[in-house]
Amino acid sequence: MNAVILAVLVMVALSLARVSVVFALVVGALVGGLVGGLSLDETLSAFNDGVGGGAQVALAYATLGAFAVAISRSGLPDMLANRLITMLGKEATAAHRARVKVFLLVAVLLVAISSQNAIPVHIAFIPVLIPPLLVVMNRLQLDRRAVACALTFGLTAPYMLLPVGFGAIFLNDILLANLNSAGESLGLEITRGMVPMAMAIPVGGMAIGLLVALFFSYRGQREYTNKDLVATNAHQGHSPAKPHTFGLVMSGVAIVAALGLQLYTGSMIIGGLVGIALLSLGGIFKWREADDLFTSGMRMMALIGFIMISAAGFAEVMKATGDIESLVTGAFELFGDNRGLAAFVMLLVGLFITLGIGSSFSTIPIIAAIFVPLAVQFGFSPMATVVLVGTAAALGDAGSPASDSTLGPTSGLNVDGQHDHMWDSVVPTFLHYNIPLIAFGWLAAMSL
Repeated sequence: MNAVILAVLVMVALSLARVSVVFALVVGALVGGLVGGLSLDETLSAFNDGVGGGAQVALAYATLGAFAVAISRSGLPDMLANRLITMLGKEATAAHRARVKVFLLVAVLLVAISSQNAIPVHIAFIPVLIPPLLVVMNRLQLDRRAVACALTFGLTAPYMLLPVGFGAIFLNDILLANLNSAGESLGLEITRGMVPMAMAIPVGGMAIGLLVALFFSYRGQREYTNKDLVATNAHQGHSPAKPHTFGLVMSGVAIVAALGLQLYTGSMIIGGLVGIALLSLGGIFKWREADDLFTSGMRMMALIGFIMISAAGFAEVMKATGDIESLVTGAFELFGDNRGLAAFVMLLVGLFITLGIGSSFSTIPIIAAIFVPLAVQFGFSPMATVVLVGTAAALGDAGSPASDSTLGPTSGLNVDGQHDHMWDSVVPTFLHYNIPLIAFGWLAAMSL
């Protein structure tokens, strides 16, 4: 069996069996490396080389975790939650509760979409915005899987369709550039305007998946114990500060500064550190408590950070085996001149690669050089070629245990330990987004 397929299957199977995702990634990498012809030393060496690539992301998560804990101590989350609970009313009717649910989900969705373009902070907003809202979600008995689906849609669909912010990087700098580079000798020329037009159909499939998740799959009520991040900190002896005007103003300034600095510097670490410093100046906590603050933040984000580190090592081992290229070329020996089957296999191969690597941005350079000549050989149009490569790369971003599109939502929704990463983030987003992406991506490739 191809080493990449086997490694991904082992990783996903162990994760679904509730084995730690970190352990699953390490075991999957070892299995893939050994089956791919690497020695144990070579496999470990490749894994260690890749691990360094995830260290910066892990540190950024830890810093954001500390920032979220500091915000929770300001009393601002309690105030926001109380205001929303007041909006609910003590004797709220079912219709009123439903309206508040829709308002909350739409607000979360719009913020997630904006995080990719208008205010391109990606997942940095989640540890700040979501934990304070958990009290309200519990009161509404809102199924957090619906929130995870809304967040993941907002983190993935915009960069696949809108050529601004992260979309400009994905559509223009990576997808368009790699397509034209691979197709230059084949006479294939793709313009900027063609890329978002071609990707509109697959993204439409994701939108249908979102509607199914929100209004069918997870529309029912789900019970959660009312213990939020603030309560957890208080239990540990760190009661939130009593809200006062200056502290609340500084909390708002800290949030704006943290997001603004990330935009300016491109670093979540710098943004988080400055936000923490401003909260200290606002009297939310004392500098001598900073170590404890970071400890609490890292405890909250430790799992996410280690998953990102392990995923980087896993990806490096998969590249070192050389079986990614053989996976692609070997798959095409099965279907001869059948264009429909060829398109379907291209999409499945992209799904497997991205599931393991956890990044659609990293998948395009791997598959474009092989997919483009094959697409031309099978007579696919330039627009269809864009759909095949773009959708194949995007498949698996939503639904990968190692993707920040699922890790980000989990980091906010699991602050109180009541949202399982695999069964409440990964599986719901995989089912509601990857299945429509395959179906609509295939239809677009065959019709364009």
